Amino acid sequence: MSLPNPSKAEIGLPERSVAEQAATDFPAKGCSPQNSEDVCDGAGVLRHILIVTGLSGAGKSTALHVLEDLGHEVVDNPPLHLLGALVPRRGERLVIGIDVRSRGFETPRVLQELERLKSLPDCDVQLVYVTAEPDVLLRRFTATRRRHPLVASGAIRPGIEQEAKILAPLRAVADAVIDTSDLPAPELKRFIETRFGGGKGEGLTVVLVSFAYPAGLPREADMVFDARFLRNPHYNPELQPKTGLEADVAQYVQADAAYEPFFQGIVDMLGLVLPRFVEEGKKYATIAVGCSGGKHRSVTIIEALARVLPELAPVGPFMVSHRELARQGISTWRWAVPPSGNVDGATI
Repeated sequence: MSLPNPSKAEIGLPERSVAEQAATDFPAKGCSPQNSEDVCDGAGVLRHILIVTGLSGAGKSTALHVLEDLGHEVVDNPPLHLLGALVPRRGERLVIGIDVRSRGFETPRVLQELERLKSLPDCDVQLVYVTAEPDVLLRRFTATRRRHPLVASGAIRPGIEQEAKILAPLRAVADAVIDTSDLPAPELKRFIETRFGGGKGEGLTVVLVSFAYPAGLPREADMVFDARFLRNPHYNPELQPKTGLEADVAQYVQADAAYEPFFQGIVDMLGLVLPRFVEEGKKYATIAVGCSGGKHRSVTIIEALARVLPELAPVGPFMVSHRELARQGISTWRWAVPPSGNVDGATI
């Protein structure tokens, strides 16, 4: 007498292996995960694929944990040859973490896989690159006493520099670059939650940044405006210790005869460009304004832009950041979600 074979579910095994899932989910015509016509054909409901990569120590793991808490299916460091088998069903959201530790990692190969995924119909694919300044990464590795994945022992900085060079082509094609150098972990979490949590996170996410030219341009900036020609409150003894967040400093800057045409020029430019970004499906835009110290003029202009931004384009939530003030320990991060064109933000 022969006994019936128990099913895999009855003995606690998964019903299908990854290979079996791939063979079943992409049937007919000798299909395989590499056959783009078979992966995403049919109805127009999108499959959402978010690929997160970046420098070790910059916050990629934090971003993946937050996305997982938001209900996304997260796969960290899968072998590259399995990416095709991971394509989600229509209407589902998948997050894939990739870095230099991933099995089979080669930058050209990742770029090839990225292009293949983006070419699939009904698939919304975004690449997010998480980074930080080398000195910041060095401090983080030193504080945690962790070993850099590209350095077996000894100095950490060469590993940081080597990794940045390896990943540079990915950064160049990223849909969003998140620089966590001056972004505290709670605000990185809030950024991820706001942008990828659904609902209010849809649409164009804009980041408004003030900065000081001597400290370097924000690398993630899409557009940069130079406010150094405006009169400088730094040379006014009463205003020097204050910032552009204070009304008397803002009034001083705005009293310059050149301020209004300059500001209106920025508004006109953004009013032209941002709607086109939305039409093209761009997900992120970083607008930066710089001055000599990043404390008065650039801060004033960024604050003024935050008040009019919802009128310029159908933007989603946007962030206001004053980089140099943050480096001085002044908490200035502000998220704003424009309901019906009005800014509703709270200083963090």
